[in-house]
Amino acid sequence: MMRRHHPRSPSPVLAALAGVLVVEVVARVVSNYPRYLPPDFSAEFLHGRERQFLGPYPLAFYVHILSGPISLILGLALVTDRFRIRFPGWHRALGRVQVACVLLMVAPSGLWMARYAAAGPVATVGLATLAIATAACVALGARAAWTRRFADHRRWMWRCFLLLCSAVVLRLIGGFAVVVGVSAPWFDPAANWASWLVPLAASELWERMRRGSGSAGRASRRIRASRRRADASVR
Repeated sequence: MMRRHHPRSPSPVLAALAGVLVVEVVARVVSNYPRYLPPDFSAEFLHGRERQFLGPYPLAFYVHILSGPISLILGLALVTDRFRIRFPGWHRALGRVQVACVLLMVAPSGLWMARYAAAGPVATVGLATLAIATAACVALGARAAWTRRFADHRRWMWRCFLLLCSAVVLRLIGGFAVVVGVSAPWFDPAANWASWLVPLAASELWERMRRGSGSAGRASRRIRASRRRADASVR
């Protein structure tokens, strides 16, 4: 009997490490809420944005900082195989919440905020592309689940989660820059792109390698089986 191919989660150690980083970033964002409500323009992210708060930017900003942590925590639970297997009903219900959260709040607010990226137009394009890609992944994942293509569903939702984790990766890159003393003008725009392109590319490469090794193993088993049948017919 042929086994269906299902994407697997990373190793437990990597999954635990990713979970710790996600929770830490969410905790830091939430801890800054008192500086955002009302806006404290001496805060790092809001520094120099007084003029932007005279227009519609504040709505996108507040929607994003509220929905972003929710989507990260939901994503962390939804991509966990143990949670999906033990609580399938909760997985479906929270999945619907996640799709609505990303499509109606995270992606649109991120797309609007990208216009005002402090790192310049290159970062603007990168962040806008990230918002569109995140919305596309969650929409395709939802469609795959609706049509009961669950292996495809898990692949698309993994991609969505990796894109959501760009906020976590960007903080890691920023911390690295502080440690090594990088202050070049090209660094921040490059970091905005790398925060989601590098994890996504690494995940796709790992998935292709794993599929290739699985295909090679199945081909090897078929060759051995055909040889055994040939030997049996000679005898």
